[in-house]
Amino acid sequence: MAGPKVVRAETSRGTRAGRAERAFGATRAAGSRRGKRVAVYPGTFDPITNGHMDIISRATKVADHLIIGLSEHSSKTPLFSRDERLEMIAAEIEPLNGLNGTTIEVRILDRLLMTFVQDVGASFVIRGLRAVSDFDYELQMAGINARLNPEAETIFLMASEHNLFIASSLVREIAALGGDVSSFVSPRVAKRLIARFTENRNRALTAR
Repeated sequence: MAGPKVVRAETSRGTRAGRAERAFGATRAAGSRRGKRVAVYPGTFDPITNGHMDIISRATKVADHLIIGLSEHSSKTPLFSRDERLEMIAAEIEPLNGLNGTTIEVRILDRLLMTFVQDVGASFVIRGLRAVSDFDYELQMAGINARLNPEAETIFLMASEHNLFIASSLVREIAALGGDVSSFVSPRVAKRLIARFTENRNRALTAR
């Protein structure tokens, strides 16, 4: 079985040729996936957690093709670079590719979400909910997105009971303080977290 597809950012997207290429790509994507339920699951995934994987796994029950949209957070500096997160996501989703007959790929989300959804020929967005506090924000975003693209629906998936409390920010904090994150992320991701914070601590000591 082929592994998940990884699509990197286009360097020409700001040019006239780049815009034309995206328009053609969107038309081609819509044509090649006509009749399929295409979904986008956006996020920063810094890092990708068991909670994210739970949502991805369950999204395969409602989508024929699932696109993981890797974005940046405008107000945060990520722990891992975009390329590092891209590699981690690709490795994590590979075992799920083909689950419930769903193909999965990861792409760089470098534009407005609703523009991205239209460009890739998707018809709905997947959002995960952990608690009631998530719902207020997600409801607001769903309303805004519906105004921007009335053709795209938002589907909310509640995290499983044992993943309700997992958040990337908490995982980073635990790892930074030397805690055990093995129950929150995969062994691959845990290893990279340990390596990154060890590297950061060594750099700080050297700078003193």
